Amino acid sequence: HVQLVESGGGSVHPGGFLRLSCAISGDTLTRRCMGWFRQAPGNEREGLVMLDGFGKVTPMKVRFTIAKDNAKRTLYLKIDGLNADDSGMYYCAAASSAYCSTSASDFAYWGQGTQVTVS
Repeated sequence: HVQLVESGGGSVHPGGFLRLSCAISGDTLTRRCMGWFRQAPGNEREGLVMLDGFGKVTPMKVRFTIAKDNAKRTLYLKIDGLNADDSGMYYCAAASSAYCSTSASDFAYWGQGTQVTVS
């Protein structure tokens, strides 16, 4: 059973950058699609960037960079040029296979989220 725990959120001034982390445990699959999503109050959860099990990155929005350190079992999200619209809860998610779908419903495992506030 895959468990994901995000960290690194907080309050940031506009124009700054932030790096979020997602600790991965319980994963027995060698290759797995991972992704970052965001949900602002009153909005649907939206995809930001995906990394498939073969290293291919699929960006869905600009200013978001994904990286994975397999040795540390950690997924990262770097956000550049933060603005107020970036405020929200950020989630990392894992799919059931190495291939990525851009739909949140295709991701089987989710972390609890980490809050980012830009003001």
